[in-house]
Amino acid sequence: MNKYIIISLILISVLAVFASRQYLISQDKAKDNTKMESKVNKTEKEWKEILSPEEYNVLREKGTERPGTGKYNLHFEDGNYNCKGCGNLLFTGDTKFESHCGWPSFYDVESNEAIKLIEDKSFGMVRTEVVCANCGGHLGHVFNDGPAPTGLRYCINSVSISFKKDSTNSEIKEK
Repeated sequence: MNKYIIISLILISVLAVFASRQYLISQDKAKDNTKMESKVNKTEKEWKEILSPEEYNVLREKGTERPGTGKYNLHFEDGNYNCKGCGNLLFTGDTKFESHCGWPSFYDVESNEAIKLIEDKSFGMVRTEVVCANCGGHLGHVFNDGPAPTGLRYCINSVSISFKKDSTNSEIKEK
């Protein structure tokens, strides 16, 4: 009889942990769903008119450029990296680093409000997708194998971002 009581208690404990975990996951998803409403609302036709086919594939259809082919992969200048879809400021040059992964990598975002993180279970993997908080455009993925101080590696498609040189910092460095 004691054996059955112990087994029952263990099962109840496991179920309680599972139920609380499921509740927390559902709460996180509810928060994500309320945040996922983008500020830029364009039709797919409008997106196709303003984006190149490659930009559309990555930003709107969650495509990926081939590793090592993006124009910002080995680009290291002072300046800002903005969303190609809407111009939202995403990253700064001082957080960019060479990760040898074939895509531009940053260890931090300009602000946590600039992006949204979404669980991605495509291709039999569990990853964290990075999207623009302003237009919902797919940017890339974030991994927890980056350098200090964050330990994060935002692996971003070059085609999903644009660069604007920071002339103020460049002038200071040239002096």
